[in-house]
Amino acid sequence: MTNMSRARVARRIAAGAAYGGGGVGLIGAAAVGLVLAEVRLARRAVNNGNRGGRVPVAEGLYGQTYGVPGEPPLRMAMLGDSTAAGQGVHRAGQTPGALLASGLSAVAERPVQLRNVALAGAQSDDLDRQVALVLSPSLPVPDICVIMVGANDVTHRMPPTRSVRHLSAAVRRLRTAGAEVVVGTCPDLGTIEPVQQPLRWLARRASRQLAAAQTIGAVEQGGRTVSLGDLLGPEFEANPRELFGPDNYHPSAEGYATAAMAVLPTVCASLGLWPAEEERPDVSRREGFLPVARAAAEAASEAGTEVTAAMPTGPRGPWALLKRRRRRRVPEAEPAAPST
Repeated sequence: MTNMSRARVARRIAAGAAYGGGGVGLIGAAAVGLVLAEVRLARRAVNNGNRGGRVPVAEGLYGQTYGVPGEPPLRMAMLGDSTAAGQGVHRAGQTPGALLASGLSAVAERPVQLRNVALAGAQSDDLDRQVALVLSPSLPVPDICVIMVGANDVTHRMPPTRSVRHLSAAVRRLRTAGAEVVVGTCPDLGTIEPVQQPLRWLARRASRQLAAAQTIGAVEQGGRTVSLGDLLGPEFEANPRELFGPDNYHPSAEGYATAAMAVLPTVCASLGLWPAEEERPDVSRREGFLPVARAAAEAASEAGTEVTAAMPTGPRGPWALLKRRRRRRVPEAEPAAPST
């Protein structure tokens, strides 16, 4: 599918989500029987959606050495599914939340208090519950919220309009409360080893269409997005033993580090912490201002690409800035101090 075709489909999905339209199918009806058979086999192989797997507890205070008396830490919250939770690794410091909190602390030179409400096996309709936890009246509003969700929506065949509607509502509530929001969009599910053709091709197509639609929905509500295709994408396809965990579905520690490297620059930029010279679009890297649907389609095709709102709505709809940020190595995080 070309980027222009993907842009049109993504715009239809996002419009359906915004205006309560019916579902826009990601997979043709003629393929449903075969796909369902493949899905059942793949789910048995990877135990996808199992909520009982152990996830390391990474909540706590990172970067204590940067602490200044009387200055509160930055507050970061992780929301979403098993990817945001960090399922598949054994140490808290290997989870994406810990990696991002540690990296953000080093860039900001301030401690970062991490809270993680993500749930393994969650779909986008769980975001309403997670947002309520994050915005509890008894707690300060986070400075930055990172959402990683979408893979389970595809494998459980949630209508994409419904998926995007839940994500958009979550971003809107968090932004209204005053938090910055970065969404890691649906990863490329076409590289999971137990998944065979033709589901592999269909899964890739569905993943990228949903990622593009998520981008439109999130950006229009004031969030930023980062394509997570590399999370289960080309690098994983080339190095599955290194970047997948033992279940061949969730990332390994190296895989989560790859994802954190893609997301950290956008997290820092959303808080005004990234170098000013890197905020200007670089034409040599094909960065620039595009209609949001086209930017979303391009981002879905290239992992690590950021999309953020840039201009008011024009004749061709909202515009966005597409950036391909340089990645910097994110080391394994130091153990966090217990939450207070």
